[in-house]
Amino acid sequence: MQPRLKAEIWVKAHIRKCAGHNVPVMVVRRGDDTAGIVLIKVNRLGPGCMVFAPTTNFEDGSRQWRRATGADWINEADADAYIEKQIKFDSDLWVLEIEDRDGRPFLDEKIE
Repeated sequence: MQPRLKAEIWVKAHIRKCAGHNVPVMVVRRGDDTAGIVLIKVNRLGPGCMVFAPTTNFEDGSRQWRRATGADWINEADADAYIEKQIKFDSDLWVLEIEDRDGRPFLDEKIE
């Protein structure tokens, strides 16, 4: 298993990464500083949204991401409903929203 950054540090780094590409990103919900899971909502500002959630590759322990709302872009209300459902399940959850017309999540790890 690979060591993990605290959630707050990872969020701050991801915000800097997006800012370096001149892409707006905001913390929609602040979770637990240490162990909160981070959901990333990518909003293409019209043509749909997608939510990404972290998962673990159990072969090597590395972090990867999954398209939590499916392979297709969905409307923003459905993306928000998915996020609200997850918050009810995990109150320590962080939510970042990236506004990018190209739909880039700016994740370095593998996306499934």
